[in-house]
Amino acid sequence: MPAYLDNNATTQPLPEVVEAVAASMREAWANPSSVHRAGIEARRRMELAREQVAALVGAQPREVTFTSGGTEAANLAIAGSLGADAGRRTIVTMRTEHSAVRECAEALAKRGAAEVEWLPCDAAGRVDLGALDALLRARAGAVAVVSVMWANNETGAVQPVAQVAAACRAAGVRFHCDATQWVGRMPTDLHAMGADLASFAAHKFHGPKGVGALWSRPGVRVRAGVLGGPQERGLRGGTENVAGIVGMGVAADAARAWLATDGAARGAALRDAFERAVLAAVPDAVVNGAAGDRLWNTTNIGFPRLEAEALLLLLSERGVAASAGAACSSGSLDPSPVLLAMGVPEAVAHGSLRFSTSRFTTEAELSDAAATVGACVARLRKSF
Repeated sequence: MPAYLDNNATTQPLPEVVEAVAASMREAWANPSSVHRAGIEARRRMELAREQVAALVGAQPREVTFTSGGTEAANLAIAGSLGADAGRRTIVTMRTEHSAVRECAEALAKRGAAEVEWLPCDAAGRVDLGALDALLRARAGAVAVVSVMWANNETGAVQPVAQVAAACRAAGVRFHCDATQWVGRMPTDLHAMGADLASFAAHKFHGPKGVGALWSRPGVRVRAGVLGGPQERGLRGGTENVAGIVGMGVAADAARAWLATDGAARGAALRDAFERAVLAAVPDAVVNGAAGDRLWNTTNIGFPRLEAEALLLLLSERGVAASAGAACSSGSLDPSPVLLAMGVPEAVAHGSLRFSTSRFTTEAELSDAAATVGACVARLRKSF
């Protein structure tokens, strides 16, 4: 049985999302900045979607800025925070962050626009709160933004973001949270969590690709990321992707309905059963980050003495879609910087795969996938 277990990369759009996007392209294709009736209708549908997305994250519509996705939203939060307060040019983040944050910080530092302080983590990938407190005591006046993700895209590690937010608030430092893997999968109230900025993307919760959002707490200002128009309160110039935004709104409503069920608990039970089955088939396999709190849909399993790329390709041939933590480069898969930052040995990191489910993944799919993983590992190990 085929099994798509790469939902942290993207999820399948819901049928109602596909229809909403298509209907918007057929019926509301005008420019939403135009003042004629067609433009007003496009604007109406877009603003309805803004209300739907805001409701998903416990926000007000005016706090939501639409972007092309989570990466742009995270870049806008981080780069846009530089210069918001004179003299603050330090970015504080972690090596375990998504590349949208990690590489943005590195690029800004390379250009001389910022300096970066890297927070350590424990073996489960959780931020060292003591190190954060010490850094904020020593350098709070120099810090432009602290950026810590809510749930890790590779391991599912859940960060104590409310505590991070409280520490930042006490020090007078703004806090950005990459909530891309969290929003739509777990109940979310950004105001209650305490962040100042949060980024997320529609295609992680069965919406369309190419659309995301930046949430900003009232009074928190960032510099515009795309210049050339007054759209999105002047933060992101250019004609909006109305069809994608409409699809995001429909996906947000569907996510809210699903979150009112016990779906997350059932998903966690399925994930745990999958891990047990894989470990029974491959006794020396290692679940990376298992000691900490993890998002219900994510497991990262290391297979010592194997290369992740070879295992991925063999699994794909047999109908199981998974992923690894780093992109393929020059024909070999480099170990994930996230796993290395967690202290995972290179021999394990080299052979680690991420399996991520969705709200629609079934017990039968996971049972068959676990058996396939065991068979593929055995086959590869016989070849050397």
